[in-house]
Amino acid sequence: MEMHIPFKPTLSGCFLERRNRFVALVELDGEPVHAHIATSGRLWELLVPNAKVLLEPSTSTTRRTPYSVRAVWHQGIWVSIDAQLPNRLLRQILSHNKLPPFAACQFVRSEPAYSGGRFDFLLEEQGQAVYLEVKSVTLVDAGVALFPDAPTVRGRRHLDHLAILRGEGCRCAVIFIVQREDAIYFTPNRVTDPAFAQSLRSAVAAGVEAYAYRCLVNPAGLTLTQRIPVLI
Repeated sequence: MEMHIPFKPTLSGCFLERRNRFVALVELDGEPVHAHIATSGRLWELLVPNAKVLLEPSTSTTRRTPYSVRAVWHQGIWVSIDAQLPNRLLRQILSHNKLPPFAACQFVRSEPAYSGGRFDFLLEEQGQAVYLEVKSVTLVDAGVALFPDAPTVRGRRHLDHLAILRGEGCRCAVIFIVQREDAIYFTPNRVTDPAFAQSLRSAVAAGVEAYAYRCLVNPAGLTLTQRIPVLI
């Protein structure tokens, strides 16, 4: 099972510094330019000075940053850092019934509302609601995929809400999409966010399903390749 999200034609640049959470200064053809970073993650191990990056030119005439950083070259592989891509990829896969744990489900809609917030996807299985939350993972340490790379109150809230819905009889799941190919298994990042790790353990104990998949990233795009174990 492979599904793919293509990148638009990209250019090769060199990371210089992160100006703020969403803007990087990169060198392109010997000139400094600003590029959008489509994630609020820290990415400390990836966005280091002189790191090679893939840049996608913007087609918008009103955006302040003329480029977007799509991927970073790190320890011999490309790592996608666009936190929006996993949702795009999963929507494509789920709507075509290509993800085995949910192959019998019908896609209903994205971003269903719940308790003042939203989940990523609502499916239906034999007339029953199925709620899914997707998390983008970029941090891998010695083959271990870790999430989050910064404390996330929002992430904990999603897990707590999934556990409540599971208790009400809904099927619920969290899916961690590792945007790189070197992950062997996934585990929550207990050092960075012990509260998230506890929420994940509690959610799984309540019946929430947890899955993780790794991806192949290259200048052509992002491809979902293989499910990996989740160790709680």
